[in-house]
Amino acid sequence: MTAPVLVIGEALVDIVSTRNGSGTGSGRNGKNGSKATPGGSPANVAVGLARLGLPTELVTRFGTDPYGDQLGAHLFGNGVQLSPGSVDPTFRTSTATATLDANGVASYQFDITWEPPALSLRRGCPAVHTGSIATVLEPGAAAIRTFLASLAEQPVTVTLDPNARPTITPDPESTWTAVRELAASADLVKLSDEDCEFLRPGASPDEIAAELLTVDRTKCVVITRGGDGAIGISRTARVEVSAPAIKVVDTVGAGDSFMSALIAGLQTRGLLGAVRLEGLDEQTLHDVIDYAVKAAAITCTRPGADPPTATDHTTTWG
Repeated sequence: MTAPVLVIGEALVDIVSTRNGSGTGSGRNGKNGSKATPGGSPANVAVGLARLGLPTELVTRFGTDPYGDQLGAHLFGNGVQLSPGSVDPTFRTSTATATLDANGVASYQFDITWEPPALSLRRGCPAVHTGSIATVLEPGAAAIRTFLASLAEQPVTVTLDPNARPTITPDPESTWTAVRELAASADLVKLSDEDCEFLRPGASPDEIAAELLTVDRTKCVVITRGGDGAIGISRTARVEVSAPAIKVVDTVGAGDSFMSALIAGLQTRGLLGAVRLEGLDEQTLHDVIDYAVKAAAITCTRPGADPPTATDHTTTWG
């Protein structure tokens, strides 16, 4: 059996409402018409990977309260393995209140505690992914930094999606310093245009990529641009990929679907593991990003963080 991709980070429940105070429906544990759904960027990536057919293990931490039960059922139901210690009866499950604007774009307020169980690498693991709140919120962030640094000589590809949250880390300069420290331990870094605007205001995608590509390990930077698609910049190639025209329901989880499809696309092409993205030429970079952009587009046509399966992708795009 192929060793699973290891995903590290928060699993929480999104409580979604619109700015006018009306909810998106009456969901389990919801209040005032809001809807409570499983979420958390790393957890969404893990579900996306599993739906695309990759064995996936998630290192996270949530409780056995009703929200935790909801999370566990969602993760297990989608085929995600949980690392030992991820379910802790002494732990209160974290939440994020997501407010949608008139265009379906979400903003978040968090009630979260992050302290992961022990981190270890399974033999044969092709990739480790982390990002979002888990990489900046202590005490868990320090454990992730130490763990990623320990992988320097391991035959595993490391991917990072900082997914900046200004409500948790409001100072862009110190946050960018933390991102660069983590990026030095990553082979691929994915950022959104919103991340870039917050972390490096005024800098172009190429300038940001150049900063991150100065370290030996980092070989590729991908920057998503919402409805305008994405840019991929490696040491030898630069590509721009457009996004298909769709009717947006909301953008919740779109970046996470992009990330999981990006990892899955690299795995399909044999670019994870010991090779660490060697052989990522211009055509391959374009094709992998195109696959990821289309996965994100499917998610935007659905309410909530609902990443596509491989069959969904084939059925929609052929």
